[in-house]
Amino acid sequence: MLAAMTATAIEVRGLRVERGGRLVLPELDLDVAAGRITGLVGPSGGGKSTLIRAIVGVQVVAAGSVTVLGEPAGTAALRSRVAYVTQSGSVYRDLTVADNVAYSARILGAARADVERAIATVDLTAVTGRRVGNLSGGQQHRVSLACALLGAPELLVLDEPTVGLDPLLRRDLWGLFGRLRDEGRTLLVSTHVLDEANNCDAVLLLRDGRILAAETPEALRRDAGTDDLDEAFLRLIEREGPA
Repeated sequence: MLAAMTATAIEVRGLRVERGGRLVLPELDLDVAAGRITGLVGPSGGGKSTLIRAIVGVQVVAAGSVTVLGEPAGTAALRSRVAYVTQSGSVYRDLTVADNVAYSARILGAARADVERAIATVDLTAVTGRRVGNLSGGQQHRVSLACALLGAPELLVLDEPTVGLDPLLRRDLWGLFGRLRDEGRTLLVSTHVLDEANNCDAVLLLRDGRILAAETPEALRRDAGTDDLDEAFLRLIEREGPA
């Protein structure tokens, strides 16, 4: 059973980030509710990865604050409570599934039973002895996720976890995300595939460093006057005009 969390898992206030002399996030404000899947949606280059890096505490910020589970982002108190999975994953292709997860467990000080639980959670028990380099792309993503699940983190931050995957693998991963949410975890999932927002409880539409909408998928469709979520996003962007 997960520890109780505050109603708001992530609070961002006045966040300003500059990279390479370019303003990426200008005075950004947002909230992410606990115990839900929140989709961070928007075109590539819009600031999603930069925002995620700020949330997990690995991005230098020019101004503003990011509070995660009641603590400043990146503090030591969050190391066991927040899991971060990058776009490229963080696994060793020449090691087996079990060896990858066991290695992460040794770094985190997790028990052997936790290794087996994490592998089972992502439905990889049948291939636990196979080298990661011989697995499908979707299975490799799940190995990264198994490593992130060690220690039962309260918040999972996933940067483009379904990029490059076929529709079947994407469906399977989103099914897993739903099960993790049902266990009481909070997930922040970034994607540039707009129809994936249908799998989320709430959606943050980010374009050129600005939040254009923060609603449920149903509310976004209703506000845009269309049942098609892709069309709803396009109408919202057109309504905002040039960035």
